[in-house]
Amino acid sequence: MIPTAEPDLERITRLAARLFDVPIATFSVRRDDHVIMRSKVGIDLCEAPLETTFCRHTTEAGGILIVPDATTDARFRTNPFVLGPPHICFYAGVTVRSANGRVHGVVSLIDTRIREGLTEAEREQLSDIGELFAKRLELDRLGAQLEVSLDRFATVAATIQDAIVCFDNRGMLTEWNEAAERLFGYGTAEILGQPLSRLIHPDSQALYEARLTALLQDNGLLRTNRVAEFGAIRKDGTSFIAEVSTSTWRQGGHISIIRDTTERRRNEQRLFQLASLDPLTGLPNRGSLLRELASGLHQRRPLTLLMLDLDGFNEVNEAFGHSAGDRTLLMVADRLLRTCPQARQIARLGGDEFVVLLDGDDERQARAVALDVIEVVSQPFDIAAQSMAIGTSIGIALAPHHGERAEDIMNAADLALRRTKTRGKGSCEIFTPLLRQISTSRRAFDRELQAAFDCGQFKVFYQPQFRIDGHALAGAEALIRWRHPERGLLTPAHFIEALSHRSAAPEIGDWILRSACRAAAIWRRSSTDFRIGVNLFEAQLRSPHFVSTIDGILRDCRLPPEALELEIVENIVLCHDAQIRHGLGELRDLGVGLAFDDYGTGFASLSLLKGLPVTRLKIDRSFVQDIDTDHENRALVSAILYLAESFRMDVIAEGVETAAQLETLRELGCSQIQGYLMGRPVTQEAFGLRFLDGPKQDW
Repeated sequence: MIPTAEPDLERITRLAARLFDVPIATFSVRRDDHVIMRSKVGIDLCEAPLETTFCRHTTEAGGILIVPDATTDARFRTNPFVLGPPHICFYAGVTVRSANGRVHGVVSLIDTRIREGLTEAEREQLSDIGELFAKRLELDRLGAQLEVSLDRFATVAATIQDAIVCFDNRGMLTEWNEAAERLFGYGTAEILGQPLSRLIHPDSQALYEARLTALLQDNGLLRTNRVAEFGAIRKDGTSFIAEVSTSTWRQGGHISIIRDTTERRRNEQRLFQLASLDPLTGLPNRGSLLRELASGLHQRRPLTLLMLDLDGFNEVNEAFGHSAGDRTLLMVADRLLRTCPQARQIARLGGDEFVVLLDGDDERQARAVALDVIEVVSQPFDIAAQSMAIGTSIGIALAPHHGERAEDIMNAADLALRRTKTRGKGSCEIFTPLLRQISTSRRAFDRELQAAFDCGQFKVFYQPQFRIDGHALAGAEALIRWRHPERGLLTPAHFIEALSHRSAAPEIGDWILRSACRAAAIWRRSSTDFRIGVNLFEAQLRSPHFVSTIDGILRDCRLPPEALELEIVENIVLCHDAQIRHGLGELRDLGVGLAFDDYGTGFASLSLLKGLPVTRLKIDRSFVQDIDTDHENRALVSAILYLAESFRMDVIAEGVETAAQLETLRELGCSQIQGYLMGRPVTQEAFGLRFLDGPKQDW
């Protein structure tokens, strides 16, 4: 049965909610094994089983119960009203008792936010509220009840921080508390009897008159929780926006709780800026851009989105520090604002990414603006008293042609930007549907790669490495293969590039490393100087735990560090990454060998060789292929061998497939070789049988 509304109790309940600034307040009584809500604010619940409520605990506490965070309180964290609506976090309750100690019920204050609790003064106020309910329930006559309630209210009003103002049906002030005196600057004697309009700013007078008229037309019925905002004015003439909550007494009087919202509005403005603006440049951020883009799409406006990524920005940070990088971003933002005054919005997405949002969807116009931006951004910047040039690449998407949602347009521009960077920086590209198809296929391939690892489809094969003199086995290189269920055995050329850029690359790389070290430990029992070579993913080297991981694998496999050689390629070290260089140095200190793979095919300089702790150079198969007939290749290999000797490095030639190539390498002084002539990559089992337990190699 839904209880009948009791206006006086509801008025006090609402007052309690306002005084303690909580969204939910109730006055509950026990009926057998249920609790009935006789009055409530902010909740539709009329009754609940006794065991699910906080009221029973409040009564057992004997007075006031305070629960700052119900979600961590062992008594309540599994309560259905904590886990579900109304999602109670903070609770404050007081038991309402009659003068002879009989329990009338419980006043509950509920908030969905965690709070620190109540001060001693607030606890006293809560007790006063409880007594206010008790008096209301115990007194028979309305006059006696009103007198006592007003007396209790005066006690509460004198201690709270919000201004409380009472006025009659003519709008004349009849009473207010000390907080109102502090807020408006008038003494009580000089303001009581004056019209309430004296406190209202002239700009809000018409609104005030309309609200007062509506209040008086309620025919004296009890009304509560009328909340409005007015411009208010103090005695000294300063103004502020006031939040006013007004209630009407049965006898015709009115009471307003008034709160200065200046600080709250200031905080709201700060929150808006944090939520909508980039803190460095002051430009709209990603969230603001998405809202603007979604609004334009909703209005069916044709739009153009230019997504910019700065080229060479990382070099600015590395050369001059992040403060110089921040100044550069500020200058880029200023150039964009000056170059694109017609833009609907210019935003910074984060890092060195910006977006220019334009009205219209003309491709030629989009390219023209993009080229202007590229030219302006590419002009030199004055950074740390030095002139430095950076560039930008731009991806372009047109709405609604390339998507009907903001996220689709952003994705289209991002795909176009990626294509631009692969084709060469400092240019622009307009999205085409083919790019999305390529991206979809790439994501599907990524998922297939992850599934292949999870299902054990990747296998480690081993290719032998030999010394030319004596044909002695020197070691092996570990090479990953994919035993695809439909396409058969795949070499790294089919998947290694995609695999190296996946988030699982470090995990897969560590698996290869552990497998190879475990196999090498077994083979060293037959060949004590056996050495295993393992290729590294760049992501492995960037891990802060990589060196400790290597050390742990070596210990687990009982393999000495000198039996492991890690192979790196030029693009990993050409970025001059200090973290990677430091890691390579630690590995070398550990005793692990470092081989420079495919040397001679890239841009590695002599200074790079000097600065890296490399122990061996691997001559790429492209130089070995025609070494017996091509004089230039022969000269290049001869030069590499000379460099290695000068830097006291070992050398191994890859891709040896013919006896003529072998003989030429022997003549040039190359000491170690690997290739199909000596042996193809095979499984661990086949390697042991063929190259360790089998007859001596004859090639």
